Amino acid sequence: MKHASHADVGNRLKRSSGHLQKVIKMLEEERPCAERAQQLHAVERAISAAKKTLIQDHINHCLSQPPANAQEHASTVADLREITRYL
Repeated sequence: MKHASHADVGNRLKRSSGHLQKVIKMLEEERPCAERAQQLHAVERAISAAKKTLIQDHINHCLSQPPANAQEHASTVADLREITRYL
């Protein structure tokens, strides 16, 4: 199922991919370690923000409806447990 946040998540991941490519180029160019570390930090933040957005969107849109029965409740709880493993 596609959510409204998927475009934002995709954009964040594309940005992090660009940062990662820059880090690889910086390694090849033997740029200063502090500059490389700064770019790696940007990659981590972009990926973390994408993950957070994706998980929050899933919880808000896929797990926000009250379950109709015990089986649906168990499925919702299992889904919540699964997605929160990645927090």
